[in-house]
Amino acid sequence: MRTERHDADAFKARVDGILGEFVGQERDQLLDIDPRLGPVADQLVLASGQGKRLRAAFCYWGWRAAGQPDSDAFVRAAAALELVHAAASVHDDIIDDSPLRHGLPTAQTALHAPRAREFEQTGKALAMLVGDLLMALAGQLFVTSGLPAAYLSRARPLWAVLARELIAGECLEILCTGAVPDVDESLKVVRYKTAKYTVEQPLLIGGALGGADVRLRKAFSAYGLPLGEAFQLRDDLLGLFGDRTCTGKANLDDFRARRPTALLAETWCAVDSLQRARLIRLLDLGEPDEADLCELRDLMTEVGAPDRIEQMISTRVEEATQALADVPAPAARALTELAHAATTRRY
Repeated sequence: MRTERHDADAFKARVDGILGEFVGQERDQLLDIDPRLGPVADQLVLASGQGKRLRAAFCYWGWRAAGQPDSDAFVRAAAALELVHAAASVHDDIIDDSPLRHGLPTAQTALHAPRAREFEQTGKALAMLVGDLLMALAGQLFVTSGLPAAYLSRARPLWAVLARELIAGECLEILCTGAVPDVDESLKVVRYKTAKYTVEQPLLIGGALGGADVRLRKAFSAYGLPLGEAFQLRDDLLGLFGDRTCTGKANLDDFRARRPTALLAETWCAVDSLQRARLIRLLDLGEPDEADLCELRDLMTEVGAPDRIEQMISTRVEEATQALADVPAPAARALTELAHAATTRRY
């Protein structure tokens, strides 16, 4: 029996091993079809090999909270959620035209190799297909995990919910981009684009697989939604104020795309008329540079927007951990550790 505490490094190693073998086999099969698929196969491996494995961890502790023992078959099922995340990340990078993720070129950047005018979208087209394949592989890994079919059938409907909510969140972000910033709208995007598929749905899937009762499922949602929101709010702060060498992302991305983050909305609500004119000028630049980024950071700090986001994060983490009163002690302790690990990432 493995430890009842959550050993993040050991768990990550288990998930990495499963995905490395599973996706590696898929890579080999792509190459068997045609060697020219090598770059696509490489991006498949790269996209699935990144991340802290938080979604699999939340799924695991949903299973354990339901009274189930550690299981290698279950960890395979939980690892499938990391392929959903990989697929969503590849698609998100295409939508946002992001050049970097984890300090490396994104899939569409790496696969961009135009040979003529009509092929100028090659990178994005190939990356889109990489994301599609990753999503298909997520379902394949889940159903071939080794768990009994009766267990899998309990969780299968939740996969459709996860996909629907994730896509709804992405669509809402696109529809809100460039609009007048609004805190409530930004938080709705956060909830559907990130919070639900990062924390709540993995917990509910793990719980469903393990036979969790209604009371436990309610506790998972009461914990998962505020924590998932706190996770994305932290990510938004890091996206603009973080050290690029640590975050592996380009700080200008959210700024250039005018993404509807809560950080931007809080700034918009707090500025006076002169500051709003500065903010509008910055947002209308189209191609801001590092000096513009510094000015935007200064303006946000001047009106206290980062501090308000920090308070929103703290409030949500507290709400999440309080919801663990109805979760059995070993799992509650692990989920408390995960809550702080997911939201205390530094600049």
